[in-house]
Amino acid sequence: MRAINLNGFGGPEVMQWSAAADPTPGHGEVLIEVAAAGVNRADLMQRQGHYPPPADASGIIGLECSGVVAELGDGVHEWQVGDRVCALLAGGGYAERVVVPATQVLPIPDGLDLGAAAGLPEVAATVWSNLVMTAGLHANQLVLIHGGGSGIGTHAIQVAKALGARVAVTAGSAEKLTRCAELGASVLINYREDDFVAMVRAEQSAADGPGADIILDNMGASYLARNVDALAAHGQLIVIGMQGGISAELNVAALLRKWGTIHATNLRARPATGVGGKAAIITELTQQLWPLIADGTVAPVIGAELPIDQAAEAHRLLDSGEVCGKVILRVREL
Repeated sequence: MRAINLNGFGGPEVMQWSAAADPTPGHGEVLIEVAAAGVNRADLMQRQGHYPPPADASGIIGLECSGVVAELGDGVHEWQVGDRVCALLAGGGYAERVVVPATQVLPIPDGLDLGAAAGLPEVAATVWSNLVMTAGLHANQLVLIHGGGSGIGTHAIQVAKALGARVAVTAGSAEKLTRCAELGASVLINYREDDFVAMVRAEQSAADGPGADIILDNMGASYLARNVDALAAHGQLIVIGMQGGISAELNVAALLRKWGTIHATNLRARPATGVGGKAAIITELTQQLWPLIADGTVAPVIGAELPIDQAAEAHRLLDSGEVCGKVILRVREL
C-alpha cells in the first residue's frame, strides 16, 4: 500500500506519499480501505517530533478516517466486509489501509458522504467525552469554547447548543465569529481585540452567578489564569490542548474561591477499553450523538478538502489558522 511516510521530523515537506507495509488485522480488529482522513493539530505535532504515537500504534500519522471494511480479524462479529464506516485511530490514517479495534469503528451517519465522515471521529469523541461525559453538560449552562472556528470548536458549538446550553466562543477573525454565530454561539469574542474574561463575566450562568460553567480550552498555559477568572462558581475548566504553552503558575486561591475544577484530558492515550476508554466513548457517540447528526442538528463543518498527496499543503493550511472547520485528505473514491 501507500501512505504518508516521514523523512525525519520538521516542516510539512518531510511528508512523502510512498510505499508502506500492508497492515493485517489482529484479534478484535478490522482492516479499513481508507477513503479519507481528517487532519488534526496532533498530526502537526507528530510530524514535528513532539507527539510520538503510543508504543502499540502505527507510526503513520492520522487519528481518524472513513472508508470501507475490507477484512475482519478473529472475534469480530459486529461488522461485515463492505460496511461503510469511520473510525477513531491511535495512528495510521494517512494511508490506503489501516487496522483499528472494532470497538473504535462507527457507522457512517445517514446522509453523510465518506469525505465529511472522515472529519467526525476525533472531534466527536473529544467534544462528547469532555463536555458531556466529564463535565456533565446540561441545559441552560454557559459554555466557553476557545478556538470556536476550529474543527473541535465548530463541532462543540453545535453539541452544546443541541443540549440546551448557551455558547460563548473566542476566534481570531470576524469571518470565523460570523460562522460561529450561524452554528449557535451567542457570545462572540475576538481574542485579538476583546477581553474574554470581562465578556464572559458579564454573562450570567444558570445558577452560579457570572462566568462560564464549563470552559473547553485548547490553549493551555497562556490562558490558565484568565480561564480560572472566567469561571462561574462551581465551574469546570477542561484543558485539551497546549497551543499556548505547557507551563504556567496556578493561583490556587482563585480556584478555591470558585469551588472550581480543572480537568486535563488526552484522547489518543486513553485505553481502548475499560472506564473512560475509547470503546465507552464510541458507544455513547453511536447511541447519543449519531442521531443528532443523522437528523441534521449537528453537522460536520469542512473547511477544505485536498488529495492525500497534498498532505503538506493541508498541514500548512491548518497551521495558518485560515480555515474554519476541518481539513480533510481524500485518499480514494469508494
